[in-house]
Amino acid sequence: MQLGTTTVDVVSDGTYMLDGGTLFGQVPKTLWEQQIKPDRKNRVRMGMNCMLIQTPTINILVDTGAGSKRADKLKDSFDLNGNKLIKQLKNLGVTARDIDVVVLTHLHFDTAGGCTKLDRAGNSIPTFPKAEYMVQKEAWLEANDPNERGERSFNPDDFLPLETAGLLILLDGEHEIAPGVTTKVTNGHSKGHQIVLIDAGSERIAYLGELIPTPYHLPLASISAYDRAPDDTLSEKRDLLQTAIDKGWLLVFGHANEHRAGYIDQRNGKSHFQVKEM
Repeated sequence: MQLGTTTVDVVSDGTYMLDGGTLFGQVPKTLWEQQIKPDRKNRVRMGMNCMLIQTPTINILVDTGAGSKRADKLKDSFDLNGNKLIKQLKNLGVTARDIDVVVLTHLHFDTAGGCTKLDRAGNSIPTFPKAEYMVQKEAWLEANDPNERGERSFNPDDFLPLETAGLLILLDGEHEIAPGVTTKVTNGHSKGHQIVLIDAGSERIAYLGELIPTPYHLPLASISAYDRAPDDTLSEKRDLLQTAIDKGWLLVFGHANEHRAGYIDQRNGKSHFQVKEM
C-alpha cells in the first residue's frame, strides 16, 4: 500500500491453531462458530501477521511471528505452519539486515518468537542484526517475571539475546518511531501491550496486535480469555473503534487468517466491516 513516500505491507509468519473457546472468552460457541468453524479439537486457525513500514529513511517491522526455533514443538502443540516471515520480506525486496527497527506489541511467543534464530552452535541470536528492538518497559518486566497464568506464553530465548546484543530499547508510553509512525499503550491483553498508528498523507492505519486480533473480535464483548485485564481491553477497544469510524482508519489485525485489514463504518446505527486486501 503506497502512501505518498511511505509503503505499508502486511506480511505473515504463517498460521497456528488456538482453542476457540479461549479465543472468544465469554462469547458462547453457538455464536462465534457461525463466523469461524473450529476443528474437532475446538481449535480455530489464526494468522501471525506482521507489518512492514518503509519510509525513505527507515524500514520498520512490527512483530515477528513465532519464528523457527521451536517449530517441531509448536507443530505438535498448535499445529504451527510457520517460519514464513523472512521469505515474505524477501519477496518485497527486503532482507533481515535491511530492517532498522523492530516494534513489538508484546513478548508472547507468537509475536516475538521470530526476534531471534538459532546459529550453527544452537545459540539464540537476533534475527535482524542491525535493528533496534522496541518494546514497552512494562511488557519487558512481565516477560521476565511472569505469573502462573502467563508463564507458558513467554520464552526467554526470544528476547533476552536482544539485551545481550545491545539492541533492546525499552519504551515508557507513547513513542514516535518515525515521522507519522507512533506507538500507543493499550495494556489489557498483557502489561505494556502497544499498538502502532500510522499517519501518512490522507490515510491513517492502526496495527492492532492483540487489542482486536481478528475481525471476529470487533464486537465489544468479544475479548479473549488470554487477556490479563479484559475491562481495560474493552475500554481501549471501544475508544479506538469509535475513532476508526469517525476518522476512517484502516484497521490491521494481528491474527486474522483471511481478512487481515479493513474499514469500519456505521449505517442505520449498525457497524459494518469492509475488507481491504493487503
